[in-house]
Amino acid sequence: MRILFTIAHFFRPDSQGKHASQRKNPQPRIQALTQSITNLHQLFGKSQSIINIAQRLAFPANQPQRSQLDIIICTTQDCHLLEQLSLPPHFYQNYVTQAEPLLLGFECQAVLRDNLGKYDYYCFLEDDLIIHDPWFFVKLNWFTQQASDLSLLQPNRYEVSVNNLTDKAYIDGDLLPRVTAPFQNVQEKWELKGQIMGMPITFNRALNPHAGCYFLNANQMAYWSKQKHFIDRDISFVSPLESAATLGIMKTFRVYKTVPQQANFLEIQHFGTGFLSLIGEKIPLSVS
Repeated sequence: MRILFTIAHFFRPDSQGKHASQRKNPQPRIQALTQSITNLHQLFGKSQSIINIAQRLAFPANQPQRSQLDIIICTTQDCHLLEQLSLPPHFYQNYVTQAEPLLLGFECQAVLRDNLGKYDYYCFLEDDLIIHDPWFFVKLNWFTQQASDLSLLQPNRYEVSVNNLTDKAYIDGDLLPRVTAPFQNVQEKWELKGQIMGMPITFNRALNPHAGCYFLNANQMAYWSKQKHFIDRDISFVSPLESAATLGIMKTFRVYKTVPQQANFLEIQHFGTGFLSLIGEKIPLSVS
């Protein structure tokens, strides 16, 4: 399988900034991006082995799931940390733009479009998201086979901690229906049910389709690129950042997520505890 990952990466300290990309200390961002890129290669790349102790040899492992992957990091105005990453030079490419930082997601869309016909999956990630599931694309492919290419499964984004009221928190819960109503009709095929590995599973239309990422197969990417709203730079969903990441796919596909009872079926880690730490402070912890 051939996979293209685009990553929107920006860092510029700003005392008034509200995003992690504007904090004074660059180390958390360096750590997040390093782990994001490293995990992609270790989970989906071709260089995987198993040590045969009896023969004292290392043999290839996970060959049916190995992929050819390319990672293109979209940056702007020299506001990035790529020179501080301790990674092999072949792990990624840098695509330099002059875009507004919060609109880098649209630049990633252009890179995906320019590579149509070359890959099996076309992916976008914000630079603080980390995949840990080697069966991630197997699950996506299974879902699409069941639900059609017009249905898109989004992962549930989460944070983890050992020093808060909860060890793990999913951070993209439901928005009020009116927030996404101008862009999607969630009543259309509201619920899908299936069974995988003997377990029943339920998917609902996402009242909050945002996850800071998306993963489209070749048919989905080609379909999206033909829509009139493709790269229209509409920023009317929440903010420019969320719009660049999510509004295009919300206008194009029926977006689903698994229900909270099965949130970990398809998930992606958001680096840090910016949202999780709100629980017990600004967000009460329910006892039910």
